[in-house]
Amino acid sequence: MTDTRTLIDNDRRHVFHASTHLRDYAHGDLPGRVITGGKGISIVDRDGREMIDAFAGLYCVNIGYGRTEIAEAIYAQAKELAYYHTYVGHSNEPLIALSERIAKLAGNGLNKVYYGLSGSDANETQIKLVRYYHNVTGRPQKKKIISRQRGYHGSSIAAGSLTGLPAFHQHFDLPIEGVLHTEAPYYYRRPRGGVDSNGRPRGEMSEREFSAYCAEQLEAMIQREGPETVGAFIGEPVLGTGGIIPPPAGYWDAIQAVLKRHDILLIADEVVSGFGRLGSDFGFQHYGIKPDLVTIAKGLTSAYQPLSGVIVGERVWKALEDGTGEYGPIGHGWTYSGHPLGAAAAMANLDIIERENLVGNAAETGAYFNAQLKKTFGEHPLVGDVRGEGLMAALEFAPTKGEYTPFDPSLKVGARVAAAALEENLIARAMPNGDILGFAPPLVIDRGQVDEVIARAKRAVDKVTDALTREGKLNA
Repeated sequence: MTDTRTLIDNDRRHVFHASTHLRDYAHGDLPGRVITGGKGISIVDRDGREMIDAFAGLYCVNIGYGRTEIAEAIYAQAKELAYYHTYVGHSNEPLIALSERIAKLAGNGLNKVYYGLSGSDANETQIKLVRYYHNVTGRPQKKKIISRQRGYHGSSIAAGSLTGLPAFHQHFDLPIEGVLHTEAPYYYRRPRGGVDSNGRPRGEMSEREFSAYCAEQLEAMIQREGPETVGAFIGEPVLGTGGIIPPPAGYWDAIQAVLKRHDILLIADEVVSGFGRLGSDFGFQHYGIKPDLVTIAKGLTSAYQPLSGVIVGERVWKALEDGTGEYGPIGHGWTYSGHPLGAAAAMANLDIIERENLVGNAAETGAYFNAQLKKTFGEHPLVGDVRGEGLMAALEFAPTKGEYTPFDPSLKVGARVAAAALEENLIARAMPNGDILGFAPPLVIDRGQVDEVIARAKRAVDKVTDALTREGKLNA
């Protein structure tokens, strides 16, 4: 039997890892770990170390680890039909049932689903649909897509361009032409200094005033570019990888008013928030958003199989029908679109979510989680902001309590806290582009487990606080 050290050495030689410091990992300066199993909210590595996964993989293992029901559904489908394509009208039974189920969950005239394997490829599909829609409706100049700073929509060329995080653009010549980024709805880091349109100091803006400011910035961008050139706006209901940032009060109402005024399509990126994470089936329902298109992935199968989708609303679907009526079959397709094993996994996953009321648990236990985070960390000397919604939450660290200047990035405070948490056998994520520790545990988590997550996080934060105090980097 191959020992763990040999496996990791082979891994270093042959595996190209995502979002990894490649040189440090290849040369042994970054640790490796071989994960072998999991149960509930915890995973186990090959050496028998058990860790609470308070980030559900990458926000995705909503039903928790070790659910044999999913394995059995995949196996049963594989014995019957492991694969056939969905081109030119071919389908399969689990795909038909899944599509009907998604349409019922989504409502709001969102009746058609196109499938892929990842959130990135789903957002590639979105970009193509925006272009196709405006071409066949006679507005070929209306192609620009506005995303937001700190938004995350994938890592491919086009979807990575939609992403509003510098690390995903640097050295890749991104973003591509036609993708723009407007103000993030980041109330904690809102602009300070100067005055707003009402003559008030920006630092004193209420949440609703900041939402109005974000809408003004969007309107100004549209006017600069020309409304006739802007085809769509894409946004996560809650910013995820950009820092787990819920929108300030009134944000989505203010943004939608601008989009409606200029007839701009709205894409809700629900890759993270869909299927229960916010305590609602979808984030657009949670915040009263009326999207034309919806991106889904992660929670659709709880990552037991790769599967993503684009849910298409009525007005876009009519244009697609009209376009193919005039120009012939639509020129878009993936080999694995509508894969029967993915559809079978998704159906079993949604059965569990419904049967165990995990959407309700995300609302109720999520409220408890966020309340306990605020109680534990609200006055902590290292913590500048505690925020969250449902089972998404974050701690943002600051060198001086009550002030908003961030730490020197070279101190890597967020990464140090995440490493200290791992020493406590707790996986929480150091978010990119800021000193932020993110939480997004499986939706099966209970209150006792929440208490344990917070206790371990508290020990980690205290440890880094003590170290920064000794280094003279923290102003109490």
